[in-house]
This record gives sequence, C-alpha cells and structure tokens, in this order.
Amino acid sequence: MAFVTLKDWRSRLAANAPHSAALKARLTPMLELGPNDCLSVSEISCGDPDCPDIETVVLVMRAGEQSRAVHIFRALSEVDDADLAAACAEERQRRSAQLP
Repeated sequence: MAFVTLKDWRSRLAANAPHSAALKARLTPMLELGPNDCLSVSEISCGDPDCPDIETVVLVMRAGEQSRAVHIFRALSEVDDADLAAACAEERQRRSAQLP
C-alpha cells in the first residue's frame, strides 16, 4: 500500500463526495430504509495484505438493529449496478440471520 498524505486524502474525499451521495440515493430505496434509518457509503484503504488497496464500505444503520457493514472490493467511483445488487442481497441475508 502506498503512503498517502493528508492533503491527498482530503482531495480524494472531496472528489468522491458526489459518488458517495449518488450511491446513497440509489441504495436507500433498494435497501428499503425508513426515515429513522441511516446509510454511510465511504471508500477506505485497507492495510491487510489480503485486502484490496481500496474498497467501498456501505454501513447500514437501521433503527433498533445492530449496524452492518457490507464491503465492495472496488473504488467508490467504480461501483456498478451488479455491485449494488450484490451488496443489497448480502445485507438482506445478514439481516434475516441477524448477523452484524
């Protein structure tokens, strides 16, 4: 994993803000989130050698339930419809099994 300065990271966050907002807007109805539920979509860098360098994390926070994180092993700007469908399917499966 390459070293990233704080300035570079802030620049990347600003560049990814529109992608994050667009994915949230698409995922909210797909996940059937209500007005008391929250959703976070962010891009992270993973330090584990078994992880990709960059991944997108969807954090689903439903009122009255434990929060669940779904990982998409792509950069935020590269997430496509198939990734979103797979993330929603994983969230539904984990929710029905009550897994974190």
